[in-house]
Amino acid sequence: MATTQRRGRRIMMSGAELDAFLAEQRTCRVATVSADGRPHVGALWFVWDGTALWLYSITRSRRWAQLRADPRTAVVVDDGTEYGELRGVELSGTAAFVGEAPRTGDEHPELVEPERLFARKYFGMETMPHDGRHAWLRLVPDAIASWDFRKLAALRQS
Repeated sequence: MATTQRRGRRIMMSGAELDAFLAEQRTCRVATVSADGRPHVGALWFVWDGTALWLYSITRSRRWAQLRADPRTAVVVDDGTEYGELRGVELSGTAAFVGEAPRTGDEHPELVEPERLFARKYFGMETMPHDGRHAWLRLVPDAIASWDFRKLAALRQS
């Protein structure tokens, strides 16, 4: 189970808010670390199934190679322009590789739901197209921190 954040409880997202936010956002930033300790951050599309963040990554990427060597990662999804609009989620934990790599569409029961969600979200389709270049990573977070600065206005009024 993911740990909860200690600070900012007044502006953290509820479970329902977090689920809705992750369902509507389209891009996350995934942080990895190389063997010599150099960090790498890259943007990626994702889906959230309520318990896990599913990342569809190119298998010949630096991110993929680094996660193969060290599967620990942190992912940020955020939104907003002005200070009072900022909101986001940071999820951290260990990435797991799921299905064949690269993904060709072989039957894999664990991927049915993430692929259905991903196909709808990004392609407006019911079935997942496979390009033979991507594969799945699943992050069941050990820790989740969230913030929604839009809640600050209500706090100031109370």
